[in-house]
Amino acid sequence: MSAPRRAAVLGSPIAHSLSPVLHCAAYAELGLDHWSYDRFEVDEAALPGFIEGLDASWAGLSLTMPLKRAIIPLLDEVSATAASVEAVNTVVFTEDGRRVGDNTDIPGMVAALRERGVDKVESAAVLGAGATASSALAALAVVCAGPVTAYVRSPERAAEMRGWGERLGVDVITADWADAATALSAPLVIATTPAGATDAVTGSVPEAPGILFDVLYEPWPTRLAAAWSAHGGAVVGGLDLLVHQALLQVEQMTGRVPAPLAAMRQAGEAALASR
Repeated sequence: MSAPRRAAVLGSPIAHSLSPVLHCAAYAELGLDHWSYDRFEVDEAALPGFIEGLDASWAGLSLTMPLKRAIIPLLDEVSATAASVEAVNTVVFTEDGRRVGDNTDIPGMVAALRERGVDKVESAAVLGAGATASSALAALAVVCAGPVTAYVRSPERAAEMRGWGERLGVDVITADWADAATALSAPLVIATTPAGATDAVTGSVPEAPGILFDVLYEPWPTRLAAAWSAHGGAVVGGLDLLVHQALLQVEQMTGRVPAPLAAMRQAGEAALASR
């Protein structure tokens, strides 16, 4: 019998996380009966102690807010992708005990877009300026050939987004959140805002919209995503992102490639439907 292997998602709050559903579905499909995946409520203050308390049975961790930056000083190595946005959402423990951090949100975004046929766009718009927005800019560095307009609520946020653009090699133009309705005419719109933040612009969805990537998965569909679909536009949702970034985590932690995308998505859809 194989020795038990453990993984988990850490964050605060964490009760809502779908990560256990997705990872356990992958383990079941891959026949990894000796693997388990849990969730733990861990804040920044408790993180160092939690990490130090892990034994050799642990294969990896998923990290959500507010831990994506707090974990970095506790790691032995950080991938170039994670370093580019100063955010780690994945830790893999190597056989020799090293802690290696990565960011699967960025390639997860790219993969979710490519799954819907989006390989390259001429320009894009980003709604919001939080941590997810910087990951969105990193993904746009891959799929967007031209400028990205970021719609933000303050001069400070505007400066941050321009800074991320310079760092990531993306031509970022900033605009005031009051003009967010104009974002919807872009070929690709990435909404990175909390639930309800884009409700006010739903009446401005154009007659022939491009592609909307709304990173929320609950509640779903958002009012913006519903209006977009009603106008015939293509919508990529938060569950698409969640599944693709989790798939990459499963592959890194287990070494099994490819991870079972269809089984993971089906499990996620079923879990959301039951809530």
